[in-house]
Amino acid sequence: MASLPATYAGRTALGFGKRVGGKSADAIAAEMSARTAEQMFKVLGELKGGAMKLGQAMSVFEAALPEEFAAPYRAMLTKLQDSAPAMSTGAIHKILVEELGDDWRSRFIDFNDQPAAAASIGQVHKAMWHDGRVVAVKVQYPGADKALVADLNQMIRMGKFFAGWIPGLDIKPLLEELKDRAIEELDYLLESQNQRAFAVAFEGDDDFHIPHVLAAAPHVLISEWIEGRPLSDIIANGTRAERDHAGLLYERFLLTGPARAGLLHADPHPGNFRITPSNKLCVLDFGAVSRLPDGLPVAMGTLLRIAQSGNAEDVLEGLRREGFIKPNIDVDADQILAYLEPFVEPTRHESFHFNRDWIRGEFTRLNDMKSPDFTIGLKINLPPSYALIHRVWLGSIAVLCQLDANVPVLAELNAWVPGFNVTAEGE
Repeated sequence: MASLPATYAGRTALGFGKRVGGKSADAIAAEMSARTAEQMFKVLGELKGGAMKLGQAMSVFEAALPEEFAAPYRAMLTKLQDSAPAMSTGAIHKILVEELGDDWRSRFIDFNDQPAAAASIGQVHKAMWHDGRVVAVKVQYPGADKALVADLNQMIRMGKFFAGWIPGLDIKPLLEELKDRAIEELDYLLESQNQRAFAVAFEGDDDFHIPHVLAAAPHVLISEWIEGRPLSDIIANGTRAERDHAGLLYERFLLTGPARAGLLHADPHPGNFRITPSNKLCVLDFGAVSRLPDGLPVAMGTLLRIAQSGNAEDVLEGLRREGFIKPNIDVDADQILAYLEPFVEPTRHESFHFNRDWIRGEFTRLNDMKSPDFTIGLKINLPPSYALIHRVWLGSIAVLCQLDANVPVLAELNAWVPGFNVTAEGE
């Protein structure tokens, strides 16, 4: 990572030379931004593990950044979702021998050594299974487990250092929860169980297609190959109808998973989603999930409905009850309600238009250190049981804004979020 500022300094010197040569400042700035973005992709992509996961997280939230800053980096951040620098063929074959045995090739009619996709802890190869089915073979990078655990331990050490700056946050159990869930992503056997549960729950669905798992080992996962158009392409090139359709299915899947499979897909970045030729949403990568056998927490839907009604005092009381506000923290109820606006405003509309201008305005307001809303963020706790739910809820809002989608939010919340539809519950 140290190479980023060093190479940026070199590009700054190069830019000065070009200005002396008569090139316009705007043209030079654009060229420097493009080169810096390419360097960021190269560094984060080659580091893999936690560093690349950071890049993937950045790709979700780029919609909240000012356009003049985000535009040069958007393409590079999108590439980190599934197009990182790949492993060598020899390294792939070695892992396949270790995981599937010396005769691993006998399981396949054909195996393409060139990866179809590469991400933070593994890459995917297209192959033909011994029964003729086309399959996706996900292979974990050698040493990815040790590297990611080291990154997570470093995160925990840094988190403890910064804990005193955020008095309302009980950071130790939160970081431990995030570490435990991230380590689960390294276990492809566990991921195969998650994927099988989703595939069974959504079998034959009109809206969704979950690839079935054919075989799994601790570091190799083989599942059906599903053709589809990446969500990132719809974000970049989709028509209004395509964006709205993708946004609806994306939102619906994330909300329905807990009710139908007892699991929440907890990695919402666009690289994990495709639109199939039959216009279904194909969902990939089930390493990160939140186990919710009883569905989404009823308290979450209840609090969202109360916030929608504008009852600030009841919202504050409910947040304290759920552990979002610690007993010793004094906070203004109206300010809390204002802070929750990015989550609440879409619930006030039959159809809400998620877009970059809206999320940038909210992001700017909440991160302005001169604004009272900024201090509210320092007083809010995130209970470990809500960590992945919050990640998905906030991440999905950002992705819907990238899609620039109109989504019938109220109908989806009423159908799938317990406690939100108070009328249906007779309250």
